[in-house]
Amino acid sequence: MNISVELTLSPLQDNFEPPIIDFIKKLRASGLTVLENPLSTQVFGEYDVVMELLHNEIKESFESLDHVVLTMKLVKSDRSNYEPHF
Repeated sequence: MNISVELTLSPLQDNFEPPIIDFIKKLRASGLTVLENPLSTQVFGEYDVVMELLHNEIKESFESLDHVVLTMKLVKSDRSNYEPHF
């Protein structure tokens, strides 16, 4: 089963960009399809592979930051090739 996941990592600290960049670089290095925009990062792939990656990377981010918010949306399908039809 394929899924699409939208993530927004929000470290609650003054120097917030380095942890976000580190998180995104680790997602990119996974070999999964990763798309980014200024507001979020999307990861696409097989459910078990994506969720294992996210489990590890979210845990690492949470352990390294004192205060952080992660917003996540999950869709049951691979939406990486979505193009508007209007």
